[in-house]
Amino acid sequence: MARIPSEVIDRIRDSVDISDVIGHYVQLHQSGKGFVGLCPFHEEQTPSFSVNEQKQFFYCFGCGRGGNVFQFLMELKHIPFTEAVAEVAQLANVDLPSQYLNNGDRSIHQENNTPNGKLMVMHEEAAKLYHHILMNTPAGAQALKYLKGRGMTDELINDFNLGFAPEQRILKPFLEQKINDYQLLRKSGLFVEDNNGGLHDRFVDRVMFPLRNQNGRVIGFSGRVIGKVPADTPKYLNSPETPIFNKRRTLFNFDIARKEARGTSKIYLFEGFMDVISAYSAGAKNGVASMGTSLTEEQVGILGRAVRQVDICYDGDSAGQNAIDRAVTLFRDHQPQGMQLRVVQLPAGIDPDEYVQQNGADKFAKYLVDQEETPVDFYLRFYRLNKNLNNQTELISYLEQSLKLLATLSSSLEQDMYLTQLAKEFDLDKATLKSQLQDISRRLGGRKRHSQPASLPQNEGSSSGFSVGPGPASSPALQRNPIKRTELAEQLLLRYMFHDQEAWDHVAAINDFHFAHERYQTLYLLAESYFSEHGEYSAAGLMDYLKEDSLRSTLGQIEQLNVDDVVNMQLIDDCVQLIQEQIPLSQKIKELQSQIREASSLNNSELATQLTMKLIKLLKKQQELKAEETN
Repeated sequence: MARIPSEVIDRIRDSVDISDVIGHYVQLHQSGKGFVGLCPFHEEQTPSFSVNEQKQFFYCFGCGRGGNVFQFLMELKHIPFTEAVAEVAQLANVDLPSQYLNNGDRSIHQENNTPNGKLMVMHEEAAKLYHHILMNTPAGAQALKYLKGRGMTDELINDFNLGFAPEQRILKPFLEQKINDYQLLRKSGLFVEDNNGGLHDRFVDRVMFPLRNQNGRVIGFSGRVIGKVPADTPKYLNSPETPIFNKRRTLFNFDIARKEARGTSKIYLFEGFMDVISAYSAGAKNGVASMGTSLTEEQVGILGRAVRQVDICYDGDSAGQNAIDRAVTLFRDHQPQGMQLRVVQLPAGIDPDEYVQQNGADKFAKYLVDQEETPVDFYLRFYRLNKNLNNQTELISYLEQSLKLLATLSSSLEQDMYLTQLAKEFDLDKATLKSQLQDISRRLGGRKRHSQPASLPQNEGSSSGFSVGPGPASSPALQRNPIKRTELAEQLLLRYMFHDQEAWDHVAAINDFHFAHERYQTLYLLAESYFSEHGEYSAAGLMDYLKEDSLRSTLGQIEQLNVDDVVNMQLIDDCVQLIQEQIPLSQKIKELQSQIREASSLNNSELATQLTMKLIKLLKKQQELKAEETN
């Protein structure tokens, strides 16, 4: 197997965003110019794992691991370097010649040659065909008119790669030209099989919505009938379960929404594909929808690993209200700790798509922000459904439900706020309501304070935010143990030298310069070699060049230093001076040992004793430096 050229490695590494790759495995949240999350390499409660998107490397202040995208995959998956390069190349759609790969790497890199890879290729080819038919043929004219009538632009249609499956069954002969494998065609889910084993296009006369996996590859379709829907025909027809498609684990537009949500760590959950597309057109590109069925616990888990907050934005009618109730209950039971839930409820009888069509994209974007509410607010309104609050019996029933809900809140201040709201609305004595709330709390008795009956939102930590348990800290624990002055000087000096040619040249011109700690001297020498090969500095590139994890970790520490962009040459000289005070130790020790041997050979015991005392002091100082480096 040939060695992968450094320029190929650089091109593959620079073709992906490290935060996108790591985001598949770690829930990242924006913090300043970078991202933080819980380290996947050790157990921790407070985020100490940092990803620098600009410099394309990660570093954990807790366990000290650091590196670029290749080292992350190597460490996480326990795979060799070439395999990590192949995986990143595949994610970036960069062709890596087979001579650089061993057999295991080829199977990963050439995913399209695996059975599942071939199924994805088949779906992507089908998507291209359906899109071409919609946009460029008379067969797709009616479907295109329908979509344009729904407010879709060519740009939106292209962004979502929408298509049309015509009445003529053309997909099978089209794919057979590319994949002559009956069993694979049969497994794809793109066809239905008759009693004689014949395959026929599953999707006919439908607008086609490609369904993508988390990496953006097409794994299935949902086809929508246009015009009047016959009674025995489903409006939407999804692909069946296949080796690459599981509707319980698939969310429409999730691959795009996750990227768009990096800044806010929030995703909007809509009921339908058209809602997602309409929100996208209004600027809310971080929207997803389930597969035309009720939300699943698998989808809740996927969302919980990706973002910190989900806003449920369902239709405003009675069915939509009940769907919100089911979704809130599912999140309550299955959401990860620290995640928050909000509800954005549209006016009755209108869905997000209709709202955009009637009021425009700008008003919808504003509505999403202005109408965001907590699950508690939602339930206080939801409990009113089908109740006549002018009837005393039904009013009492409503108030009891509401007070049971408020009894689950952990914040007394929040309880008081809602009690004031209820007392004012129904002209009741607040003290009476508070007394009733206390009675309900006592009746709940042995029940855990934050547990609650079905359909009530669980509220622990931040009740208005619907978070369960302690969430991640507002700011990551990015402070490592303090280091001694000499080591800090070495880190600062290398930080400036790596990023500024003048600083590098200034230090390199000093005769016999040597870092006090061996790992910084090693890093300096390797960086010198790296510069001679690559010319310009890249933190991610040097990470590849370094072979020892300890050196990568040290480089990660150096790159995380918060320093001024403008080089301070006086600071450079101060660092050099501080380091040089420690440099002569090994040299002086060797000289003293030589002098002691010479004094002993001359039988000058007095001089030998004096020199030995000096040697002891130097050895003690050397031990202190080694202990400092170890700590």
